Amino acid sequence: MNGDDEKVLDTYRSFLLLSEISGDQQLSQRELAKRLGIALGLVNSYLKNLVAKGFIRVNNFPKNRYAYLLTPKGFAEKSRLAYQHLSYFSGLYTVARQDYLKLFKGMAAQGVKSVAFCGIDEVAEIAYLSLKEAGMKMVLAMDTENAGAKFFDRAVVTPAIALLSGNHNIVITSLKRGEALREELLRMGVEPGRIFQAAQK
Repeated sequence: MNGDDEKVLDTYRSFLLLSEISGDQQLSQRELAKRLGIALGLVNSYLKNLVAKGFIRVNNFPKNRYAYLLTPKGFAEKSRLAYQHLSYFSGLYTVARQDYLKLFKGMAAQGVKSVAFCGIDEVAEIAYLSLKEAGMKMVLAMDTENAGAKFFDRAVVTPAIALLSGNHNIVITSLKRGEALREELLRMGVEPGRIFQAAQK
């Protein structure tokens, strides 16, 4: 992940944290970590940073319980980040949709009818729409992190399980983890010519 991606992820996590805190429920750091899917220590670090910037304040309760409350400055920051990420994801959607459509149309022209997806995140959903538009099918959804989850009508499996079912043309469908997933597939013996990625910016 490059520096720009790290910055986007950092501000996106701050936005999610501010959104959770602005709700009605009083959430512990552990509960916030579970909801955001990130480590407890990372939540603690983000909260300290947001307190230091004056976006949230902490109320102390008996028995070491804390309540996190958004300040007026925090509400303004949450709105700013929401707008920023809406713009970012709109741009990401447009570019990824075009890149994946071009990739799938090229594969279809070579006679490929189905593919396996590797890397299940928000970009995979965009890729799936492009796949359908190109008249192709997804036969497998694999991921090193999200095994057991559902992706459209398919259960997500690990690459190790997916590769047992035969030699598939595999499309990397995560921009954030694309290179790591590609390296993992190569390490597991997948031929480089069977791994496809949309245009890299």
